[in-house]
Amino acid sequence: MKYSLIETLMGFSVIIVAILFLLFGFSLEKNINSKNISISAIFENVNGLSVGDKVKISGITVGKIRNFELEKDEFEVMVELEVDKNISIPDDSTAKISSSSLFGGKFLEIVPGSSEIFLKNKSVIYDTQTSLSFTDMIGKMIMSSGK
Repeated sequence: MKYSLIETLMGFSVIIVAILFLLFGFSLEKNINSKNISISAIFENVNGLSVGDKVKISGITVGKIRNFELEKDEFEVMVELEVDKNISIPDDSTAKISSSSLFGGKFLEIVPGSSEIFLKNKSVIYDTQTSLSFTDMIGKMIMSSGK
């Protein structure tokens, strides 16, 4: 009987240690993910932007695109950004879709405003600009040259 009580206590202690390791692992993962904040921006269209594309301020990468969601009532696109929490972004900033080259990939550029109030986690940027696609630019040049 003595051995079975000791074995039972050892079993419980192993289970408790395993649970503590799991809880520690989850809290560590949460702290690692808390290095970023989530900011959203609303666009008419995302025109070539993809999940994982870079978010830049003044040419420096400060985050990435996390997700897209179509707002069903307005048919606008809510773009969810993951941005370094150490970057203070004024709340009157503008978000625009830019191209890295003529035929290259896209990235989201945040143009900082001048406000002394900064965006927080779950903030939304409403002042946005979409980029023209290459075919849109060619079409505008053809239409303007015909006038």
